[in-house]
Amino acid sequence: MDRLDELRLFLAIVDTGSFAAGGRQFARSPSSATRIVSEMEQRLGSRLLQRTTRKLSLTDSGARLAEHARHLLADYDEAINYAVGDAGTLRGHIRLSAPMLFGSRHMAPLVHEFVDAHPNITLRLSLEDRPVDLVDERIDVALRIGHLKNSSLMSKRVGHVRRVVVASPDYLRNQGTPRKPEDLVRHRAVSFINQANAAAWTFQGKDMKQQKIKVSSHVEVNRAEAAIGLAREGIGLARILSYQVAGELKEGSLVRVLGAYELSPVPVQLVYPSARLLAPRVRAFLDFAAGRILPMEFNRL
Repeated sequence: MDRLDELRLFLAIVDTGSFAAGGRQFARSPSSATRIVSEMEQRLGSRLLQRTTRKLSLTDSGARLAEHARHLLADYDEAINYAVGDAGTLRGHIRLSAPMLFGSRHMAPLVHEFVDAHPNITLRLSLEDRPVDLVDERIDVALRIGHLKNSSLMSKRVGHVRRVVVASPDYLRNQGTPRKPEDLVRHRAVSFINQANAAAWTFQGKDMKQQKIKVSSHVEVNRAEAAIGLAREGIGLARILSYQVAGELKEGSLVRVLGAYELSPVPVQLVYPSARLLAPRVRAFLDFAAGRILPMEFNRL
C-alpha cells in the first residue's frame, strides 16, 4: 500500500471509529488495517490512535496528521481532476479568516452561497479580530481591512471603508450636533478599550492636515457591536468603521456627523499567500467573492 493509500485508510478508520469498518472500504481485514497503522506509527515515531476495547480516539499527533492528510488528499485529487480535464468540478477544503463582525455579517452569507454552488467544496470560516498568519495557520484566504504590512502576500482589493462618527437622532436632539472636531470636547463618547489612544480621535480637513481630539469617554467597550448598540441608545458618540453601521445609517437609527473631517478611506482586501500555487478552488472563491463582499453603498460611505 503506497503512502497516499495509507493516509486514506487512516482517515477511513478515524471517520468510522473502527479498524474493521475502515479496512472494509479498502478490502483490508481488521488485522491488516491494524498492522498498517502500527507501521505508520513506528515510522513516524509517534502514536496516532488510542486503542481501548470500546473505542478508538485520536492522539494529538493523530489529530494533526488527520487534519493535514485531509488537505493533502483533497489537493491531490483536485490536481488529478484538473489534469484530466475535470477542472469544472471544484472539490476540496478552503480555510477563510475574517474579522468577527465583518465575517458574521458579510462573509458568512457569501460562504453559504458559494458552497451551495459547489457542493464538493467544504469550507471553514474563522472569525477573529486579529491578523492571522496565513502560512502558519494554513489559511487560504483572509479578509483584511487596512493597508498591508506583509509585502509577500498577494491581494485582491474588494472595496474600502472609512472611520465615521455616529450618534442617535435623540442624542443629537438633546446634546446638539458637533460641526467641527473641536466641538467634541463638549460631548460624551463611547470608546474602545483595546485600541491605542482610544480617547483621542484623529480627523483631517480639506488641507489634509490631521488633528487629534481628546474625547470624554462616557463608556468604554471592547466590541464594535456594543459600541453601536450604546450609540443607538443615545449614550454618546461612537467612532466606528462605515461597514459596521451601514444598516443603521440607512434606516436612520444612527446619524453620521463630521463627515467633512473624516480620514482617507482604508482598503478592504482579500489576501492569500501565493498566486503561483493557488488551487483552482481557491481561485474560484476569490473570483466569486470579489464582486459580492461589499455592496456599492458601502464603498460610497
